Amino acid sequence: MKSPFTGSEMSIAKEWRTMSFRKDEFKVLFHSFKCEDTGEQFEDDAFAQLNYNQLVNQYRVKYSIPFPEQIISIRKKYNLSAAKMSEILGFGINGYRQYEGGEVPNQSNAKLIQLADDPHEFKKLVSYCTTLDRKIAEKTHKTIDSLLEEQKKHKFEKQLENYFFGACLPNSLTGFKTPDLKKFSEMVVFFTEKLEPWKTKLNKLLFYADFMMHKQSGFSMSGVQYRAIPMGPVPNNFNSIFEYLVNKEALDINYTNFTDGGTGEQFKPNPNKTFNKELFNKNELEILALVVERFINTSTNEIIEISHKEKAWIDNHTERKLIDYNYSFELS
Repeated sequence: MKSPFTGSEMSIAKEWRTMSFRKDEFKVLFHSFKCEDTGEQFEDDAFAQLNYNQLVNQYRVKYSIPFPEQIISIRKKYNLSAAKMSEILGFGINGYRQYEGGEVPNQSNAKLIQLADDPHEFKKLVSYCTTLDRKIAEKTHKTIDSLLEEQKKHKFEKQLENYFFGACLPNSLTGFKTPDLKKFSEMVVFFTEKLEPWKTKLNKLLFYADFMMHKQSGFSMSGVQYRAIPMGPVPNNFNSIFEYLVNKEALDINYTNFTDGGTGEQFKPNPNKTFNKELFNKNELEILALVVERFINTSTNEIIEISHKEKAWIDNHTERKLIDYNYSFELS
């Protein structure tokens, strides 16, 4: 970005600021462009959104207010329009649509949205709505009954996801996203197709993809937690997740015995599976491509050394802590 005063390129300034949202105060790493000649600071649209996301994300976590992606997914599973969801929950006609677009619900409306996530409870809410068209009400009840049956069938998959990620709500350790096994699995498939990496390198590729996404937007890509271990940052419970993906034929692993007695695991594409880009938006796909471009010629040992220079690893590896996504703003 160029200075409106001198026309020269401005530097990027970062400083911790206390910002307010609905009478609450939170610390935000404020991003702006700085004119070195005048000292004036400016936000472009991207920085303004990033600063706002940091602020509002903390407010949502503090008061257990669902994030837009959660609000959208709740409505979609019932096959209802935003207007009908507003009607059932007693919001203004455009209320639900605005919440999906990023407006933050008040705490009472947030509780109603969370209640609606449970099909048992939503069935009651539909019954309580006296203005809802009878045909729509009947159709919605059938959809809810189907969902309840599906929950019984997929109980094991849900338990498995909880085992991998815990019952994590969006917070600073998930990059303010709900952990998404499908999306994370596709990230693994993507890097496997592009680079056929060894396991240790793959763990770093995943770390950089998620943390670079958060650095840009204030949100991670997959919602997965990362832990600092001696070999660098890794997805939490990564061995179990990779074993699951092999069993699902999402990828293959070739094992190599080394002369020092160690065994290497190299990830290879499975002919029965190709990367599903439909789960990702444009910015996410660009980040994935950038990670490949940056590390395509980097060896496993080299990427370990690079990750060991990150503050995210330096501050957390001694106690093998989970890594707060706010460290993304200090990536090298």
